[in-house]
Amino acid sequence: MATLTYCKGLPTPVSELNELGKTTFEMFLEAYAPIFRTASIETVNHLLSNTEFKKSDWNTHLQQTYGINKRHANGIISWAKGRVDGAKENRTLHRKTLEVKIKSISAWLKKAERKLALARKFYAKKKWVNSKTGCNFPIACSLKYKSTNWQNLRFQIHNKKRKLALLTHKLKHLRLKPVKVFIPHGDIFVVGSKDESFGNQVCQWDGNKITFRVPKCLESRFGKNVSSEIGDFNRSINRLPESGAKTWHFYRKNGKWVVAVQFTPNPVQQVSIERMYGCIGIDMNPGVRIVG
Repeated sequence: MATLTYCKGLPTPVSELNELGKTTFEMFLEAYAPIFRTASIETVNHLLSNTEFKKSDWNTHLQQTYGINKRHANGIISWAKGRVDGAKENRTLHRKTLEVKIKSISAWLKKAERKLALARKFYAKKKWVNSKTGCNFPIACSLKYKSTNWQNLRFQIHNKKRKLALLTHKLKHLRLKPVKVFIPHGDIFVVGSKDESFGNQVCQWDGNKITFRVPKCLESRFGKNVSSEIGDFNRSINRLPESGAKTWHFYRKNGKWVVAVQFTPNPVQQVSIERMYGCIGIDMNPGVRIVG
């Protein structure tokens, strides 16, 4: 089912600011983001290693290695898998694009070279001047290109062959080159579930205040939970449901933290009546006279 994502800059209420001008929630995100990134890099490398991936075993490995909880590890695995799948899909689309370009250039070259070959064959005849059929590609001067059409076509063929060789080399290299995945700094991802309170066990939002469950490795600094007032996601048509799974994504943009929530939206209420009751059509083209 389709999902929507609402984003907003992370608010910094004055009452929550410390001596550094940051909220406790921002300090927590700054501390947890490097741990999340390191675990994500290891997960991505494991997914790209073409070895058997067992989610439960890898989840346990992440918990023991980085001192995080099961739900935090689930978010890391889902985020890393999405990155890997996106990179592989992008590689496939890139390869298909190159193949289409190569096919198009090859067809153009075949047609252009055949045109020149037929023209050479025509002018090789001794009595081509008296020919009744004429030449399919006669010699003519071009004011646009400052040369004959033959010279211009041969120049185009030369450039097309160079481009074809370049694209063929790129495609060959692309098939052998390993897939690379970019892991940005300052990203935190928490997967939600419809069976959990507030749609997420780790990150819970009651419509105004958000509470994040701190992983074990950071409990000594921030306690078991950190909270902040982020307010609502104001939209003219708000389709954010009160229940259902809510997946949270925190990321840095232009030096500021952004909070995003992904959810299955409420259905849009129908404004018009059913088409079976009939409809009225109005022609809005210029010059049309509408008679009431």
